[in-house]
Amino acid sequence: MSVSIAVLDDYQQVAPAMADWSGQLPGSSVTCFDRHIADEDELVAALAPFEVIVAMRERTPFPRTVLERLPKLRLLVTTGMRNASFDLAAAADLGITVCGTRAHSPGTSELTWALILGLLRDVGAADARMRAGGWQSTIAQDLDGEVLGVVGLGRLGGRVATIGAAFGMDVVAWSPNLTHERAAEHGARLVSKEELFAGAKVVTVHMVLSDRSRGLIGAPELAAMREDAYLVNTSRFPILDAEALRAALTTGSRPAGVALDVYDTEPLPAGHWLRTAPRTLLSPHMGYVTEKTYRIFYADAVEDIAAFLTDPTAPVRPLTGQYT
Repeated sequence: MSVSIAVLDDYQQVAPAMADWSGQLPGSSVTCFDRHIADEDELVAALAPFEVIVAMRERTPFPRTVLERLPKLRLLVTTGMRNASFDLAAAADLGITVCGTRAHSPGTSELTWALILGLLRDVGAADARMRAGGWQSTIAQDLDGEVLGVVGLGRLGGRVATIGAAFGMDVVAWSPNLTHERAAEHGARLVSKEELFAGAKVVTVHMVLSDRSRGLIGAPELAAMREDAYLVNTSRFPILDAEALRAALTTGSRPAGVALDVYDTEPLPAGHWLRTAPRTLLSPHMGYVTEKTYRIFYADAVEDIAAFLTDPTAPVRPLTGQYT
């Protein structure tokens, strides 16, 4: 049995090489879109012919208003096992099967440390000065002996905390349900939210976006940070209060620097204020964009499709999580 498959947001044009599409899905046609389609009408028109859609994480939302206009769609696959931009209730109502893939989690925690080191060592600006003919002009900050504040000590935050301890940092952590025992498992001390923001040299965010965490870091938290402190967010942008962050960067002196891998609109528009914001280090939501991760994502997606074609009632990896 063959189907028509759309692979979305293949920015790097690598999806065909990352899995055995033709071998496991003989006769099926695979069309890869390397350009993000933000307009809903344009998206529906582009996807109307397809029976299967493979989405890369939450790059393209699928609310009810889109799903209802795709009558041919039978299977919707997301990379990863949770996708807050999928309306699972609508998919169920419309008889669309939704499933996910495994992932390779260390990538985001590794990028977190690339951003931390990039900030404290001024790597991006130093590279630009070198290419312009310059040499040393700044003094880097140290990690050893400093305080690392981890907001959210789950799977990714725990890895970041462990690495921080290896750098000789005093690791503190906070989240609403964190216990002393859980913090100790990762070599961290549980402190209050206020103590973490007031004392940490580096604050790194690893919370899941929810109603409780939206806007969690706002003007009071930013104002409480040390003038020589740095903030890193590789989780979800709305955990930060956007206007508070903008004010802190454009009119305030703290934090000393902010590194972001996530944004309120993605891809980040060309004229977005963050592109020219001072004291920032920006990466294009690439925490999970590694070769090992992509090979797992796409191989599992192919496996999901093949299993669905064999038995449409039993997807390999039913998706978990709710639309928000």
